[in-house]
Amino acid sequence: MRYTILELMYLFILYSFIGWVMETTATAVKMRSFTNRGLVNGPFCIIYGMAAVFVSVCMVDLPVFWIFVGGMILATLLEWIGGHWIESRYHEKWWDYSNVPLNLDGYICAPMSVCWGTFAVIVAKIGNLLFCRVFHLLPSLVGNLIVFILWGILILDIAATMIILSGRSKAKERWQSVDEWLTGISNRFGKWICRRVDFRIKKAYPKSREIIDFTTEKTENVFAAGCCFDKLFLIFFITSFLGDVVETVFCRANMGVWMSRSSLVWGDFSVVWGFAIAVFTAVLYKYKDRSSTFLFVVGTLLGGTYEYVCSVLSEIVFGKVFWDYSAMPFNLGGRINLLYSFFWGFAAVIWFKLLFVWVSRWIEKIPVRVGKVITRVLVVFMAANMAVSALALIRYDERDREIPASAFWQEWLDENYNDEKMARIYPMAKSEMGVKVELPVSE
Repeated sequence: MRYTILELMYLFILYSFIGWVMETTATAVKMRSFTNRGLVNGPFCIIYGMAAVFVSVCMVDLPVFWIFVGGMILATLLEWIGGHWIESRYHEKWWDYSNVPLNLDGYICAPMSVCWGTFAVIVAKIGNLLFCRVFHLLPSLVGNLIVFILWGILILDIAATMIILSGRSKAKERWQSVDEWLTGISNRFGKWICRRVDFRIKKAYPKSREIIDFTTEKTENVFAAGCCFDKLFLIFFITSFLGDVVETVFCRANMGVWMSRSSLVWGDFSVVWGFAIAVFTAVLYKYKDRSSTFLFVVGTLLGGTYEYVCSVLSEIVFGKVFWDYSAMPFNLGGRINLLYSFFWGFAAVIWFKLLFVWVSRWIEKIPVRVGKVITRVLVVFMAANMAVSALALIRYDERDREIPASAFWQEWLDENYNDEKMARIYPMAKSEMGVKVELPVSE
């Protein structure tokens, strides 16, 4: 089942509110007092909305068991990444499961992961059908207006909260006026948004405490020290190229043919690998010295989830299936399989135990000014490369559906990236109907 963008926006708001009700109710029972448990000031716990939308987009058609497992893994990763983002951004810890069995750093734990899996099943098999049916009972204009108004309030609320928490706002009067406007919409939004955000967060998360930032190492006159943006981007660039080389050689060894494994139309880059290694580095940086077993297990789970989500999103956005493991044992919808998930685990171990220190050391040897210039140039190049590649794939799908060119960019793409050229760049691409694109490959 596919949901429209408007339905997903509605479900995000609704599940964020339901999550807020559950969280604040549980806290009220435990602490004998009301506490707003959301990050933002309104009645929204957005991690529930994010988890529900991920399940609705990626897992709604799966059997119940796989919805439970996938939802458990995906939502747990969201909670884990969210906790570490708050830690790196605000140097605080807002929740702590350290006293709960089978926890990791106090950010995630087995009992909460089981709850997330159960939540995913309820969302996919009961909640979405019921809530969408209610939504469509409303007149179209009224339903759309309600969704957009609530999203507008939520965006303003998130922006105000982030700015106040950062303490960097130079226009407090402007945000005070936002305060005043929000007060008129809901009695839960008002002037206290600027004065009480810090107080409310401390009250909502009584175990909040100051922590050390592990991901940023302040070293003078060293380019890309620690785990900063410049280093992560250069790692993305390097491993995108290396990933393409590895996949090309693997295809030659396994299938006996040379074929393109690039994700982009300019150059040999597999951005699936690049993004994966960059994300692995950012998320697992503080665990880089943990055991190989730990890195293998986490890498297997992260990699399998990442590949599954990439498969779903590429099919939705571009109308193409870029890989299909249906013929392999232990596959899930043809999107992932156990063997290749293990490959992600091995890749995580090899990266952190063998390659990361060497790559990091060489990046940090680049002169600061030269490194900044190189990074900015490569950022512009890759951004343009990904934009043109995305448009070329969209047009490729449009030609599959016999949609004629009606704009300049479509005509330009038809001339420069026709079906034959696209088939050479993306030889494994299939339409959503499952018809494989014929292509020439060299022996």
